[in-house]
Formats: sequence, structure tokens, C-alpha cells
Amino acid sequence: MIPKEIPLKSEALYRLAMTHPSAARNTVLDSYERMEFYGDAVLSLVIAQYLYEHHPEWDQGLMSKARSSVVQEGPLADAALRLGLHKDLVIAPGEEATGGRERPGTLCDIFEAVIGAIYIESGLEKARWFILEQLGPLLLEVGTGDVSPHDFKSKLQEAAQAIWRKTPQYQVSTEKGRSHDRRFTVEVLFDSEVMGIGQGRSKKDAEQAAAKDALEIIAHAQQAKELSTDQDY
Repeated sequence: MIPKEIPLKSEALYRLAMTHPSAARNTVLDSYERMEFYGDAVLSLVIAQYLYEHHPEWDQGLMSKARSSVVQEGPLADAALRLGLHKDLVIAPGEEATGGRERPGTLCDIFEAVIGAIYIESGLEKARWFILEQLGPLLLEVGTGDVSPHDFKSKLQEAAQAIWRKTPQYQVSTEKGRSHDRRFTVEVLFDSEVMGIGQGRSKKDAEQAAAKDALEIIAHAQQAKELSTDQDY
């Protein structure tokens, strides 16, 4: 059953958008991959138009940076989870056993595939409405001036320099999947000590996820230190 938040009537299009390549007889025709490709282009256009119209004072570089902060794996995977798309994902048992149903890269794919399905059925205006409805809060956050709210690498760099005066290093620990569906695991290190681990469809996405993990660990450590100090008093 199509979630009520999705303006889509065709059950067939929705099923196609929810079919992982591992569960498709023909990965080209029977999986979400082509529809995801289409939806990715529509998403990029809609976000670019929004930024162009709502921020006339921004130059090309700022708009490009803001769009990249929205059109990336993390925010799109979060949107897919909010909609409950992972529950409708059709996936092979082996892929599901390795966490495929809630893998950020897969969630990002099916969110974009849904956009593609809406565009195919109803056109650009309906697809634009859906995109802005789902990503509106993030676009507002970007509009406040923090054009890279999900640029965790830059934030980790700043934190590391402030706390330790050191620069984090990133290394790929594993690389899995088929050529068109690669999954990278990246570790972020300080003095050879692993401080965060992240996964993504690209090295860039995996590095951002690892930086986010490290920032959360640092924040928890600082909170524990502050709590200990308060108890001493």
C-alpha cells in the first residue's frame, strides 16, 4: 500500500520503485535502478530551482554547496525512513540478512526512485511538491546561512583543531558490492586510533558518515566530562 504522504496512484510504479536489484529477474527492467536515475535528475533540478529563486543574493558556488548538502545520502535516507519506505522494500533474503533493508545507500535509492515514479505519473509540479514537502525543513536550515549542515568532515576538522590541534585522516577499510552498487566503509583516525566509522555508496559519503560518527563520540565524551566535573562540586 502506497504511503499517504506520496502523491502516487500507480501500485505498479510504486512496486517498481521498491524493488531492489537483488530481487529483480532483470535488474535493468525489474528493479528501481532506472527510476532512481530519473528521480535523481528531477531532485537536483527542483533543489537548484528552489535555491535560485529563494536566495537571489547567493552566487553559483554557494548555491552548489547548498544543493550538495541537501542532495546527498544522509538526508535522503532519513526521508525514506520517515516515510517507512524500508518496510515496503522488496529485497533478496541474502541482501536483507546483511542489513540491506535499512542501508543508507539503498534508502537513498528508493527515495529517488519514488520521485522518479511521481514524475512519470504526474509531471514536474507534483514531484516538486513532494520534494519540498519532504525536504523543506532542511532547505530552511540551509537558508539560515549554514549551507553545509551535513558537512561533517569540515565540522570534525574544526573540532579536532580546536581540541587537539590535529587533522583527522580517512582510510577505506572495506569495499563491497557490484561495480554499479559499490558500498564503502571508511574509518577516521587520529594518531592511528579509529575515532569513527561510516558507510556510503561513495568514498565521499562514507567519509561524511565516519566524520559524523566521530563528532558524536566527541560530543558524548565532552558531556561525560562535564557531568563528572559537576559531580565533583
